[in-house]
Amino acid sequence: PPTALPAKNGIWNTGNDFGKGDFRFYDDLESFMAPFPPEDREEFPQYFKLPEGVYEVKLATPCGIVFEEVEAGRGVYVQDLVEGGSADRQGVIRKDDVLVGITAVQIAGAKWERRMLPCRYFGFDMVVGAIGSNEPKWGCENVVMLMERPGEADSEEVDKWLEYFEPPPDTPWKLSQ
Repeated sequence: PPTALPAKNGIWNTGNDFGKGDFRFYDDLESFMAPFPPEDREEFPQYFKLPEGVYEVKLATPCGIVFEEVEAGRGVYVQDLVEGGSADRQGVIRKDDVLVGITAVQIAGAKWERRMLPCRYFGFDMVVGAIGSNEPKWGCENVVMLMERPGEADSEEVDKWLEYFEPPPDTPWKLSQ
């Protein structure tokens, strides 16, 4: 059943509000959710923490990850890490982890936003495009990824949690597809 928090879903900017407000730049879950009042944290605690078996990692680019598609055009997992690369040096991401969320920058006219997007069903090219959109000229010092660890996460629960970050159809995120 829908809850008040997603229904309100003030995290998405449409029309003239695109590129404005508290939710225009995703840096990490904690800072992104900071504008919500304590009542929301009490009523909807599941939105303020990552699901079990999912972790958030910030990486400098190039990321040093060899991604492989789960199936043609649908989802990517970590096939390998480049020795000495950003992900390898950080030591958090493991082979076989599945990419389920990624930051991307969307530009509409003179405005832009960086958002966390569910990406379990993105193809390889879309993932590479999302990574590449996190450019310094948009204030991005990194790319933020949500990784699901096989055997530790319930993929259905993770997908349900990620629905909160799914852009509505009337945003530039969907209108540009």
